[in-house]
Amino acid sequence: MARKIGSRYTANQILGRGSAGTVWLGEGPEGPVAIKLLREDLASDQELVGRFVQERTALLGLEHPNVVSVRDLVVDGNDLALVMDLVRGTDLRTRLDRDRRLAPEAAVAIVADVADGLAAAHAAGVVHRDVKPENVLLDMQGPLGPGGAHPALLTDFGVAKLIDSPRRTRATKIIGTPDYLAPEIVEGLPPRAAVDIYALATVLYELLAGFTPFGGGHPGAVLRRHVTETVAPLPGIPDELWQLVVQCLAKAPASRLRASELGGRLRELLPLVAGMPPLDVDEPDGEPVEEEAPVTQEAAPAGEGARRRGAVPLVPGAKPADSNRDTHTSMRVPAPDELAGGARGTARVPRATGAPRPGSARHRSTTRRRRVALGAAAVALVAAAGVGTWLATSDDDAGATPQDKNNTAPAAP
Repeated sequence: MARKIGSRYTANQILGRGSAGTVWLGEGPEGPVAIKLLREDLASDQELVGRFVQERTALLGLEHPNVVSVRDLVVDGNDLALVMDLVRGTDLRTRLDRDRRLAPEAAVAIVADVADGLAAAHAAGVVHRDVKPENVLLDMQGPLGPGGAHPALLTDFGVAKLIDSPRRTRATKIIGTPDYLAPEIVEGLPPRAAVDIYALATVLYELLAGFTPFGGGHPGAVLRRHVTETVAPLPGIPDELWQLVVQCLAKAPASRLRASELGGRLRELLPLVAGMPPLDVDEPDGEPVEEEAPVTQEAAPAGEGARRRGAVPLVPGAKPADSNRDTHTSMRVPAPDELAGGARGTARVPRATGAPRPGSARHRSTTRRRRVALGAAAVALVAAAGVGTWLATSDDDAGATPQDKNNTAPAAP
């Protein structure tokens, strides 16, 4: 059912739902738009509304071909909404759900587009703070790029900053999506532009591998990995590309590239990955990622805990789906002793395709068979050694006379 948003816009159809609100296909004076209507409890927060108005100039002034532009901010009664460009396509999470991983050329081209959008935002003093596949839209009506990739646009600028107000989150809470959080965020430091580079490098790793480098299992374990673990290498990609990923996943923010540098370097590497097929790697070792329960400020409705990783697209025709990696997940900051626990038992190393996951039933069965086989081999070896010793002793005894056995060498005079 259509509803009015302010005096200039009409919301006609729900495109998706997320933790911050609902995305509608709408109509405005200049044609179709996407309207992100924030939750009523957010709209009733006067402090948040004030922050919303304060950020108006920065959000409206951010224009770039690789950024979904905010056209207007509406504050009207109980309605608090962002009016944005409508991108006719899909989001990167939906693409990953379908293909699992992308060919390196397409992955590099998409991430280069997003890096260009981030460079414009950072130059304007805006940090995204929630870069992830759900917030990258693919324009299906745009020209195809390297590897057949559609133009990529980054969306949802400013939403994390707006909602992450001091009154809504205590100092012991962090806001973000666990798989993409930079180590300095986990340690409670303020977010700078480098956190977006870390998150984007995580997205690139995920596009290449089909999984994130530090994700999987309980959110607390994920946070600890960001701080304590080094990224596991991906076989099959050029060393120049791998070194770029490693640099942008550096624990020290100052060691990472700037967004403009990252975009330029990625485009320089496109010829190296042209025509390469998707990598042939399997899920990483470590804690399983299946059926991960969402960790949010509010309890998930019954029956939704195991819902697949969804998206909140600003595009027509998308199915509404909440995501267990949704924006603004609230988590406790781990204590120093927890972070110092190290990576033992949490490493996520890619396995060869078909190899069993440690701890799985197939792995335990294989391990038992190997132990039985090794045990049998050891018994056989010991038995063979014993028989050989007995035979050697028997042969020596058989060739000696009783006199020989009793005689000894004469003592030297």
